[in-house]
Amino acid sequence: MKRIVALLGLMLAFTTFVAAQQETTKETTNGPEITFTETLHDYGEVQLNGDGTFEFEFTNSGNEPLILSRPRSSCGCTVPTWPRQPILPGEKEKIKVTYNTAKAGPFNKTVTVMSNAKNNSNVVLRIKGTVLAAPQEALPAKEESKAGAPAHK
Repeated sequence: MKRIVALLGLMLAFTTFVAAQQETTKETTNGPEITFTETLHDYGEVQLNGDGTFEFEFTNSGNEPLILSRPRSSCGCTVPTWPRQPILPGEKEKIKVTYNTAKAGPFNKTVTVMSNAKNNSNVVLRIKGTVLAAPQEALPAKEESKAGAPAHK
């Protein structure tokens, strides 16, 4: 009987220890955390020289100020604009990404956002779509002679 009571006491102590450890790991890690609403934007089809701007919204879901470093784009045709001041816990901000739509064709570009976030210090934002070519004007038909035969020059 003493063994059963001792075994039950040991099991109770072990269960209490495990529960305490699980509770400790559930606590929020101190520091800033960055949470984006979305990390991919599909423009679909955009007119040549059309609006290539999109704003990615994010929140500092941590408990310390979030500081962004200079975001880096995958090419010079994609320009990011970001908040330079620290983002306080709970605040929402936006990173504006502008794609130059002066060239027709499909595009798939990235902007890497670096920060002091504890959960994800490097986040890759992606934009994609297709810039449509400008419609070509109809070329005038070659003049035909009055007899109906093509005119020769």
